[in-house]
Amino acid sequence: MSQPPAAARARPTIADVAAEAGVSKATVSRYFNHRERLLSPDIAARVEAAIAKLAYVPSPMAQALSHGRSRLIGLVVADITNPYSVAVLRGAEKACQEAGYLVMLFNLGNDRERERAAIDALASYQVDGFILNTLGQGEGQADVNTLHGKPAVLVDRRHTGLAADFVSLDNEGAMRDACAHLVQQGWHHLLYITQPLLGVSSRIERTAAFRACLAEPGGDVPPVPPVCGEVLELAAEQGDEVLDQALAGLRQRAGPGERCAVVAGNSVVTLRVAAAVSRVGWTFGRELGFVGFDDPEWAPLIRPGLSTVAQPTDAIGHRAAQCLLERLGGLQGPPRESLLPGQLMVRGSSLGV
Repeated sequence: MSQPPAAARARPTIADVAAEAGVSKATVSRYFNHRERLLSPDIAARVEAAIAKLAYVPSPMAQALSHGRSRLIGLVVADITNPYSVAVLRGAEKACQEAGYLVMLFNLGNDRERERAAIDALASYQVDGFILNTLGQGEGQADVNTLHGKPAVLVDRRHTGLAADFVSLDNEGAMRDACAHLVQQGWHHLLYITQPLLGVSSRIERTAAFRACLAEPGGDVPPVPPVCGEVLELAAEQGDEVLDQALAGLRQRAGPGERCAVVAGNSVVTLRVAAAVSRVGWTFGRELGFVGFDDPEWAPLIRPGLSTVAQPTDAIGHRAAQCLLERLGGLQGPPRESLLPGQLMVRGSSLGV
């Protein structure tokens, strides 16, 4: 009778190796755990021959778990379509790989009810710890009881009641730099446009920092009169007319010769503002000044170039992984906070044309 195709044959197990070599499974396990010194040369040779004959390949997961570690890190992100999430993922993955770990990704798709499910799913793969860039709100939000006893590091967004290391942009300092730059360039009527706050800490911090910039002078920069600063929370489901009306109202409230500018809370808002400016026939740097948080690749391509606050995404991801690896290495102590500075990328939209 002919042998079944290789693909149809069952994958050999450690029990098969033991039977072929005429030894116990514990003996084979000792061989794979590099404890040949506990085996006689004859037995080690028999195990090696059985492995070769059966083409047996041990499970990396099983080997790792036998040492108490899976060498897997679970990364949960709010929205993988957001360039920020992708950039942070690259930084974290690089740092983990350098330390001999692999990253498993779970994308929430901005569904705030899936956080617990995401952590449970990754925990089923015996991940050693978590890096969380999530929403931190809703019925399914993560808390200390959902981490399965594993350490976690929070990225960009804080979680109420979850004591963990936190890594983020210095939102207050970045907003201060953006507003000071616009005022120095003669833009005095400012509108901050953000996605709805919804309890998301990074959005709340940037909005609070914007309001603080209106009320307090910074160094040699004169304060912006409070009447000249406004905040618009722009939801995805709101139509283009809402943004168009907000920009028109900003221009109308400015006096003769006074210049208006927008600060955008992230690249999602930036894209909507760029579309609105195109619809009304304005030019950035002429009818409207602009600085946006995040520095997407297309920012320099929109005339005359969009000024942005570039987040150190690679460094944020790397630092988050480093914090987690330190905890896995046995570091104890209270939660740590790492706030990294942004970089103001000055282009034509804030300089005037």
